[in-house]
Amino acid sequence: MSRKKVLIVSPCQGAYGGIEAFVFAVAAAVRREPDFEVRLRFKRVKGFALQPSLKTMLKGEEADFVYRADRELADEIRWADIVHLQNASPDVVAFTKFFRKPLVLTIHNYMPEGFTTHRLLWKISAKLADARWYNSRFVWETWEGAEKRLGSRKVATTSRLPEGFTPPEQRRGFAFIGRWIANKGVETLLDAYALAGLDPKKWPLVLMGEGPLRPMIEYAAQKRGISGVEVLGFVDEATKTARMQNARWMVVPPNTREDFGLTAVEARNLSVPCIITRDGGLPEAGGAQALICEPANPEGLAQLLRQAAAMSESEYAERAHRTKEELATELEPIEFYARAYRQLLRGERVE
Repeated sequence: MSRKKVLIVSPCQGAYGGIEAFVFAVAAAVRREPDFEVRLRFKRVKGFALQPSLKTMLKGEEADFVYRADRELADEIRWADIVHLQNASPDVVAFTKFFRKPLVLTIHNYMPEGFTTHRLLWKISAKLADARWYNSRFVWETWEGAEKRLGSRKVATTSRLPEGFTPPEQRRGFAFIGRWIANKGVETLLDAYALAGLDPKKWPLVLMGEGPLRPMIEYAAQKRGISGVEVLGFVDEATKTARMQNARWMVVPPNTREDFGLTAVEARNLSVPCIITRDGGLPEAGGAQALICEPANPEGLAQLLRQAAAMSESEYAERAHRTKEELATELEPIEFYARAYRQLLRGERVE
């Protein structure tokens, strides 16, 4: 039996993030299927610089880098039987249509309001795909509005979701992980934690991740004498999982019109409920058991931290149980992608 060739293409700035985690997981899952051969290619975007975080995750992965609209990218698309593109890059869409290959898009990012030629070109590119999978209903609405196209649907983007469980009574404090950049909320969380006035021994805050704001956050915590804050920086997957599952709450407080919120999904798979902001698609990721406040509101977030700390053991245990139980009904299994590729290669619509 000849194997069908799948090319997964993802734009990349050089750092390891949610999209990179997602395509690694999809590629690994499809490679386990005997009827598929998979290539994973990262397309360098403007400002690309390979970071240590992505270098670490690339070890042992069958992946390579290509440039926008170049010969190597065209040759990879010619090789493929089906192309799975992350977002609607016009050059990849044009090559795929030229070679008459089936094209599916996973669209991770919302479409900003207002008209520009660039946005028009991306919307046209999305229309040309055989299937469009949006990672949240929020993102879907910004691309298609009220009139949804045939072949479009919501498919939440997940990666290798962490596994594990710590009994609720053994968990302590709050955890944050993310890129330390403007509007991801780490500075808001630090302010809120200081305002909350909780016992730092009973309610410590662990901060994980890297980014340009790290020196400022570390200086601010030290200068203001905020006790209970532990800064870990970039962590490997085992450390990340252990810290998440041992926290009572995962805090995800962006102010970015967040497209989805993979961190919240990962925490929920460990039965750890979330404290989130009402930001873009994040309420979809955080689920019904999350505590929610408005973005960029340290006082509101501080109140949620106090509410979490005052919650009874019975209510917390129920939320912890339900947040994972409900997640199972909200996600497609990773096997969805191989099944969908087969349908598209047969000329069928994916339902």
